[in-house]
Amino acid sequence: MRRILFGAGLLVMAVAAVAQPHAPTEKPMVTAARLNAQLAVAYLKENEIAAAQEKIDKALTQNPSDPGVQVSAGLVYERLEQPDKADHFFAEAVRLDPKNPDLLNNYAVFLCRRGRYDKGQKLFEQAASNPAYSTPEVAYANAGVCARSAKNLPRAEELFRKSLAARDNYPDALLQLADLTFGRGAGLAARGLLARYFAVAPASPEALMLAIKVERSLGDHPTADRYRQQLMESFPDSPQARQLRGAVSAE
Repeated sequence: MRRILFGAGLLVMAVAAVAQPHAPTEKPMVTAARLNAQLAVAYLKENEIAAAQEKIDKALTQNPSDPGVQVSAGLVYERLEQPDKADHFFAEAVRLDPKNPDLLNNYAVFLCRRGRYDKGQKLFEQAASNPAYSTPEVAYANAGVCARSAKNLPRAEELFRKSLAARDNYPDALLQLADLTFGRGAGLAARGLLARYFAVAPASPEALMLAIKVERSLGDHPTADRYRQQLMESFPDSPQARQLRGAVSAE
């Protein structure tokens, strides 16, 4: 479950960093670079990697001083499995615009995916503490996922709670905290967090599977069975449904 946040909205944030309204007096090359970076991200979303590389390389030639172009290059070269180049571009984006929380969040996601947890968490928290950042709950929740990946569970819990302090019904933080809480044996608390999650978000295979485990641990097998039925009917091809079918076959 700890990987569900990384990458969520990352391409959207890159587009937001690139797709800024241009001034009437803006140089044509600056506008062209921004448009090519937008196209590169759009091609990434369609999994057209070669086309994305062509567009971002052109954008870098046209205007390498645009932080949006640099962060888009980071995304492209990460997908090309060239992490050193990707790191350079993400870092350059932050250097060019060090107070931009979206750029910090993008770089932090990359760092945590590469196992550089301490630096990633610091950047997430730097982004979240920026008063201009409209969604600090996202950065705090991502920092929590990063801390879980680093096996620092107390810190992860603290960060998920910070996320919920910023927005008390943020679904990703509720689900992550429920999973973490259940993992340390607090079934009733996990049930409460899941109830809050289901009140604000559609059921997902991850949430339903966790709910099954929580209710079974609390001895409420009828409720667990209802969640199981919902999972099997709504998400029959999910890994969680396959896992449940395998468990039944093994009995």
